[in-house]
Amino acid sequence: MKLVLAVIQPPKLASVHEALDRIEVGRLTITDAQGFARGTPLGHDASSPLRTGKVLRKSLLEIVVNEDFAERTIDTIAKVARTGRAGHPEDGKVFVLEVEQTIRISDGAVGPGAV
Repeated sequence: MKLVLAVIQPPKLASVHEALDRIEVGRLTITDAQGFARGTPLGHDASSPLRTGKVLRKSLLEIVVNEDFAERTIDTIAKVARTGRAGHPEDGKVFVLEVEQTIRISDGAVGPGAV
């Protein structure tokens, strides 16, 4: 199992949620978040990490998926959350972590079936 954490722009939330629903990923947690961006103002080298100094609103999606859903979940988020063809530095990030165990509280189911 994988935990997919996606930090995206709030205006993209509805379209990402709809796209995930189309690929049968319907269980997720959504949190309003804030964070600092790392920008490269014009005239600066792209390798120098400069903070823009402003707090940005973001949406954080937390999704646990079985292995057979992981790649399509990640690909869908990355594709739909991108702004325009070239993307934008503030589009967000996707993080993927291993999940050791899942336990469904209501009935005690354990493992992939509990997702």
